[in-house]
Amino acid sequence: MRVLAAMSGGVDSAVAAARAVDAGHDVVGVHLALSTAPGTLRTGSRGCCSKEDAGDARRAADVLGIPFYVWDFAERFREDVIDDFVAAYAAGETPNPCLRCNEKIKFAALADRAEALGFDAVATGHYARLEGGVLRRAVDADKDQSYVLGVLTARQLSRSMFPIGDTPKAQVREEAAARGLAVADKPDSHDICFIPSGDTRAFLGARIGIRPGALVDAETGNTLGEHDGVHGFTVGQRKGLGLPGPAPDGKPRYVTAIEPETGTVRVGSAERLNVHGITASAPVWTSGEAPVGDVDCVVQVRAHGGTAPATARPGDSSVEITLHSPLTGVARGQAAVLYRPDPAGDVVIGSGTIAGTVSERPASAGTVSERPASAGTVSAMPAVAGDRSSE
Repeated sequence: MRVLAAMSGGVDSAVAAARAVDAGHDVVGVHLALSTAPGTLRTGSRGCCSKEDAGDARRAADVLGIPFYVWDFAERFREDVIDDFVAAYAAGETPNPCLRCNEKIKFAALADRAEALGFDAVATGHYARLEGGVLRRAVDADKDQSYVLGVLTARQLSRSMFPIGDTPKAQVREEAAARGLAVADKPDSHDICFIPSGDTRAFLGARIGIRPGALVDAETGNTLGEHDGVHGFTVGQRKGLGLPGPAPDGKPRYVTAIEPETGTVRVGSAERLNVHGITASAPVWTSGEAPVGDVDCVVQVRAHGGTAPATARPGDSSVEITLHSPLTGVARGQAAVLYRPDPAGDVVIGSGTIAGTVSERPASAGTVSERPASAGTVSAMPAVAGDRSSE
């Protein structure tokens, strides 16, 4: 089988490529140039896709004895990932750019080009397992990336390989060292790759500009202060609100809703933050077909953590999710990924983009009273924009 190995320049993708070679496949390595002006070096674990990363990927390919190319996907990445990220924040949402990169770049644009060139599959260093077309969590729970792969269609999964999903990260590093790969001890990247400084607010402010609005007390409706734009906030945020202190009762305030139409950011107590239901749009089912009737599942709303047992009711263009126990850290724009509720709980059923939430407990287990998406979402923990838990 002809396999295109996506090599980011980190240890995970290098070992994934090595295992594809060991399996007897005809492997070609490719590094994606995603920036129009990549930095010469990256600093520790900040960012990726730099000239240093391209060089590391090339050296790994040389050790493995496989052909290596650099493909320029910078324009496509800007349109589908960076512009989408900025637009989502401007609309009061909290996107996950790594998830969008998987959906639009690695398993769409890259996979399409690979198929056109006669490759049978794309191998990546993601921590997830793919068994008989079924997407499962990785063996290493701390590194599991099935959440950011939950947006993939059945066709995209049929053209994918995740060679290291059955191995803990520590063993992957040991294997890399044993193979003589210089990236064995290279730090993982934990930041959004196109914001190597880690300052998301500054990045967004430079592109969106100042859009003044009010910070409003969700309890009383009183205006507490002003802000420069809703893009500076995520649902559940506690720090950096620009307020002089906590609420009169001494308890901290959290962002409970973001209303981009009026520029209003509502803040309130933790007691207002539990979510009992989720409406998710544009559902994707990994089997290729939507389930029929109510589906018992476990829903995950963040790349790491944020899970609860639930009942999902698929529709034509959305899925209503009733949570059996409340969740926090739920934000519009992120994905709600559904897993089977079996003892292992590691099989991905499908996903949808969070469009609205319900703070009230539904009257019955199968009913979700929808909150309009424009009303925002609520969370007791800050929603995370991106999660680069591996290379």
